[in-house]
Amino acid sequence: MKLWQTALALALAAGGGALLYHAFEEGWLAFNHPSRETYPIRGIDVSHHKGVIDWPAVAGGGFRFAYVKASEGGDFTDLRFAANWAGARAAGLAVGAYHFFTFCRPGKDQAAHYLSVVPREADALPPAVDLEFGGNCSRVPTKAEMDAELTAFLEPVRAAYGKEPILYVTQEFYEAYTPTGPLWARDVFLEPYWLGDKAWTIWQYGNRGAVPGITGHVDLNAFHAGDVAWTAFRNGRP
Repeated sequence: MKLWQTALALALAAGGGALLYHAFEEGWLAFNHPSRETYPIRGIDVSHHKGVIDWPAVAGGGFRFAYVKASEGGDFTDLRFAANWAGARAAGLAVGAYHFFTFCRPGKDQAAHYLSVVPREADALPPAVDLEFGGNCSRVPTKAEMDAELTAFLEPVRAAYGKEPILYVTQEFYEAYTPTGPLWARDVFLEPYWLGDKAWTIWQYGNRGAVPGITGHVDLNAFHAGDVAWTAFRNGRP
């Protein structure tokens, strides 16, 4: 961890978190500024909450990929998935679909729903599954239960799309369950040091980005390396 990151972590632990979070949420303080030289491949993730998106404008803003929400649980389909999927692809972005995994539906049912929604496109990014406590149902599974249900989701998805799914995780979720697989780590304050020796593939480093073609704040993401690794990732070899 860098010196400034250590100092920030200590400040948060000492009780300064509420003020810092408020400043961040109001948009006048941001912590993460990943180097474009180190992480040249940038992307966004969106759902129907962003409304109608001007995808050519997004592509013109220097972004190379987008993950769009496809589904949630066993029966919810994002209202703008089809439009976002088609629009982002037409604009030349690399596009993937993510599923919000709920604790209160069997993994196999959620996989079946995802498979019914997301097209099988050879050039699509690997499937993504959003794993977090926020916005989830109140029942919290044990680690053994989570491992079993997540496996029940991942196996048919992996088989159907022929690519290794990527796991979007918050620090809270990762520390509770330590799932195995390529990781898309969310940390809008620091680089995700809490992964320890485990490397991240995608880092969601911001949630209040200004992106051409989209109204309001947008989630910002960086890929961990350059074009060679990016090609391998796109082909399902993380």
